[in-house]
Amino acid sequence: MAKTGSVLQTGQGVLRTEARALTLMADTMPADFEAVVTLMLGVKGRVIVSGIGKSGHIGRKISSTLASTGTPSSFVHAAEASHGDLGMITREDVCLLISNSGETPELRDITLHTRRFSIPMVAISSRPDSTLMQAADYRLALPEAPEACTVGMAPTTSTTLTLALGDALAVALMEARNFLVEDFHIFHPGGKLGAQMSTVAQLMHGAQEVPVVAADTSMSETLLVMTSKGFGIAGVLTGGRLTGVISDGDLRRKMDHLMSHTAGEVASVNPVTVSPDLLAAQALALMNERKIGALFVVDDDDRPLGILHIHDCLRAGVA
Repeated sequence: MAKTGSVLQTGQGVLRTEARALTLMADTMPADFEAVVTLMLGVKGRVIVSGIGKSGHIGRKISSTLASTGTPSSFVHAAEASHGDLGMITREDVCLLISNSGETPELRDITLHTRRFSIPMVAISSRPDSTLMQAADYRLALPEAPEACTVGMAPTTSTTLTLALGDALAVALMEARNFLVEDFHIFHPGGKLGAQMSTVAQLMHGAQEVPVVAADTSMSETLLVMTSKGFGIAGVLTGGRLTGVISDGDLRRKMDHLMSHTAGEVASVNPVTVSPDLLAAQALALMNERKIGALFVVDDDDRPLGILHIHDCLRAGVA
């Protein structure tokens, strides 16, 4: 059994080997990189990604990343393509074929299909002189770098480089498209990412649920509003605009002769508010910072649109 120190050193060695290869690729980017970004940016159809074995696994991830960041993409299994799935590839598409050796026989039929129908083809390979690279219209050659495994044969460094190159393409395309946070949320409505991308408008309670009273409202009536709405807070309106907020803390501070006051006299002025298009994560951070449990959501004229409670954020997974 390997010693703990030896195991740790092996792990560190793998990471350092792959890190050096990534740095090398960053310093010597494939010559066709910019041309490929331009090509994919203008594609009318989709970016079809294909590969077999480990290259296929990496290809699926690249295709998924492209699709989720604004570049329509699909993965076509190289072997399945030879049995009917070539019909998924149209003249409007671009093909991105991945093979570390550049001699993968399963890619032959897709390669011939792209040549027959003049479909632009991009190849990723470690061997610039390989059959696949020679057939391609655009070549993304990986730098010469050793695999990180002890026998120098298992796909390790090469798959890391390919995956990173796919990420570089996706991010370059995102920037070229001016792909924004709002766009990202469209493709990630579920899970943690979806929650983090949620806006206040998507989580807030609507105007009919907002606990608000006029500034001259008696405190007895104000307390009824606060209790019935269930947020532990009430907004004070002057001319339809939110000018103050009454919280539990305000009630305690004015406890003496509380019922003789009006809402406007008890409220704290200049309340903390948010706009409906603010990210819910930012609103939650603001509530934590100010140690408050709810925020009024207002328009540009400080008119209430809704209310966001900290529990709404937590239930949605914003944390």
